[in-house]
Amino acid sequence: MTIYFLRHASAGERLSDAAKDGKRPLDSTGSADAVRMGALLAALEVRLDAIYSSPLKRAAQTASLAANEMGFEEKIQIEAALAPGGSYAAFERLIDRDLGAIMVVGHNPTLSQFLGRMLGGVQIELRKAGLARVELGRGGASLEWVLTPKLARLLASMP
Repeated sequence: MTIYFLRHASAGERLSDAAKDGKRPLDSTGSADAVRMGALLAALEVRLDAIYSSPLKRAAQTASLAANEMGFEEKIQIEAALAPGGSYAAFERLIDRDLGAIMVVGHNPTLSQFLGRMLGGVQIELRKAGLARVELGRGGASLEWVLTPKLARLLASMP
């Protein structure tokens, strides 16, 4: 199984009211980064069986923009396990669906903690719109690569 971990893209400053913060949309930089990550995945000919997103607006928008660029036509599934503070046990149930390739879109520190725990305690900090590819097999998980938004911008600018 292949799992792509995508942290939500930039959505401006955090709001003190949690209810309002959950509805905070992507800013223009975040929208561009989400589209760019989707375009890079499309260029890599990534095909996904499912996309799971946190219910918060900025994550759902990131998932939607990336999915559109990839030509992903299925419904993005909203999962509370990917919301801030989600439990690793709920995340494990989410990925235990025996699919070939999925993408999970969420928030830090939770998403980076899930990624690190899956990799046996390695500490990886995903930046906003950061993307990691993990191969999960019988022998455990292995990190294939991590892509930062800055590197994605550089790659996108190359002829």
